[in-house]
Amino acid sequence: MSDTNKTLLRGAQVLGGEPRDVLIEGERIAAVGTGLGADGATVIDAAGQILLPGLVDLHTHLREPGREDSETVLTGTKAAAVGGFTAVHAMANTFPVADTAGVVEQVWRLGKESGYCDVQPVGAVTVGLEGKKLAELGAMHDSAAGVRVFSDDGKCVDDAVIMRRALEYVKAFDGVIAQHAQEPRLTEGAQMNEGIVSAELGLGGWPAVAEESIIARDVLLAAHVRSRVHICHLSTAGSVEIVRWAKSKGWNVTAEVTPHHLLLTDELVRSYNPVYKVNPPLRTEADVMALREALADGTIDCVATDHAPHPHEDKDCEWGAAAMGMVGLETALSVVQHTMVDTGLLDWAGVADRMSTRPSAIGRLTGQGRPIAAGEPANLTLLDSAYRGEVNPAGFASRSRNTPYEGRELPGRVTHTFLRGRATVVDGKLA
Repeated sequence: MSDTNKTLLRGAQVLGGEPRDVLIEGERIAAVGTGLGADGATVIDAAGQILLPGLVDLHTHLREPGREDSETVLTGTKAAAVGGFTAVHAMANTFPVADTAGVVEQVWRLGKESGYCDVQPVGAVTVGLEGKKLAELGAMHDSAAGVRVFSDDGKCVDDAVIMRRALEYVKAFDGVIAQHAQEPRLTEGAQMNEGIVSAELGLGGWPAVAEESIIARDVLLAAHVRSRVHICHLSTAGSVEIVRWAKSKGWNVTAEVTPHHLLLTDELVRSYNPVYKVNPPLRTEADVMALREALADGTIDCVATDHAPHPHEDKDCEWGAAAMGMVGLETALSVVQHTMVDTGLLDWAGVADRMSTRPSAIGRLTGQGRPIAAGEPANLTLLDSAYRGEVNPAGFASRSRNTPYEGRELPGRVTHTFLRGRATVVDGKLA
């Protein structure tokens, strides 16, 4: 990584607006204006490129400890930096589970050592993700990691009493419970979205109501105890309507959508390619359109990758035996440009809001998701939005290659990422 203390971004389009010069000194933005003097700074010609605040991911699987064959904190944060992210929230379904202060501190310290982006651990809601007993929520919050987000992601907290207790507990420190909304009894043996395609292929169907029923329950619980609930990887039009209704009541409910649910549909499962097997499953075209509209109007607060790396052998097998999940950190911004910006649903200021400002606020991060202005931390992402190219997983920084976009042409390429003024990516490559 570069140790340059002074960098001038010349002619960058801040949030897609008029060209501006942005001077970085040390860890902060020193000035934003036109015709700024270089005065010994490293000058980067950013003409025609979009400058965004560093992206923040609320939902990342870094796999360490326990599944380092899939990903490590180091390789995962390298992938994050290449994708333009300066902070990620590391999910708790590791081995051992991140359900104690000791494990979350280990992940947090590994993130500090990597230096490619900030790593904020997510603590488990229940011991061992078993859904039976609350984990050490207070101890994890009081640890050096300062955990504020808790999730059993990968599994649903399906016991209403446990969910209520968790929501009540985190109120003491303004925490949030991030729910993986999946009624397990409605998805036993499920392999893909329940609908026409599943019927034709003879694969077990995963009904939309399995997600929607849990979301409905949990927004009511959050309102009842006056706590915060966040809905992970929302995937159906019905879920959108429930969240919209809850927000109309003024309840403290937030939601995320993944890039793949903004683009891909269950029609792709006809190929039986396990790269398209994911939890929640790819839904219908109508769901995709509803998700895009909801992200545009703010019903869905943010984009989160649900970056889920798997080794080759866990994906290159028959559909029924394949693991669920897709990598997403290195392609997220391109998919959002393709589905939201190039379609006119969001401008670049909207992208900054949905991929930096709001996720940072939900996770209660400090120093991330900040305006691009003098005095602010220099967590920045520079994007060549005119770029078009085919996705080639062979060049990924992630340890895993299970992308659904291999060979697909996507727009946009992150050219530079800065973490507190330090370049982690230069000319599209790790610094």
